[in-house]
Amino acid sequence: MKRVLFLAVAIALCIVAKGQDFNVFLKVAEQGDANAQALVGAMYFDGKAVVQDCVKAREWFKKSADQGNALGQWGMGMLLYHGCGCEQDLSEAVRWFRLSAEQGNAVAQSDLAACYENGRGVVKNEPEAVKWYRLAAEQGHAEAQLQLGICYKIGRGVAQDVAEAQKWYRKSAEQGNAKAQSNMGVCYLRGQGVEKNYREALRWFHMAAEQGDAMAQNNIGYCYENGYGVAKDKQEAIRWYKMAARNGLDLAKTALIKLNETW
Repeated sequence: MKRVLFLAVAIALCIVAKGQDFNVFLKVAEQGDANAQALVGAMYFDGKAVVQDCVKAREWFKKSADQGNALGQWGMGMLLYHGCGCEQDLSEAVRWFRLSAEQGNAVAQSDLAACYENGRGVVKNEPEAVKWYRLAAEQGHAEAQLQLGICYKIGRGVAQDVAEAQKWYRKSAEQGNAKAQSNMGVCYLRGQGVEKNYREALRWFHMAAEQGDAMAQNNIGYCYENGYGVAKDKQEAIRWYKMAARNGLDLAKTALIKLNETW
């Protein structure tokens, strides 16, 4: 979940790249602007525009959050969730995520969903997780779209529906989410929610593999080994399996062992 903090950082750094700098944000933040306070907090956490300081990040996120700013509330949740600049407190993190999520912050909605899904800081509740993933997904949040697709695929917190799963995978994949791209490949490989199409499966696997997705790399190897959408090519299969194995995928290591290969 920590990776999503970089949404806030990205906003700040994009503006910095247009000619602003940290001191400009700081000056505005010191005047009480809640958005600027949240962005200063994000930059202190990230440590690119200024020396990283989680304590100062918390100070500025708190100032922003106390004014009811959704980004500041979410930042407080992130710091408490990870124990950055403060003691870890999952239940308090959930409280801040909820405050932000209820204002429509898609990132906070997705993070709150993950807390419900995994029982982190709150009693595990899969239907509630689906509810919050859906709210975020409908706003175009790529990770929430992926997770909602997974929920539909396995019937977690919602009735199993492979067609609905691939719909949400596709929305996420089209935004560049590697895991969703890999999952779209599986949908086409197995004919889950779409008509089976090996070439289309390979197209999605390659998009994900180029981003370093080990499962997609493994699945390209599987296609080459079995001639799915491409001519059989044992050496090419081995090359892709090795790539996946070196990225830590045990499934690819097992495939290589069966081919009497090492990685």
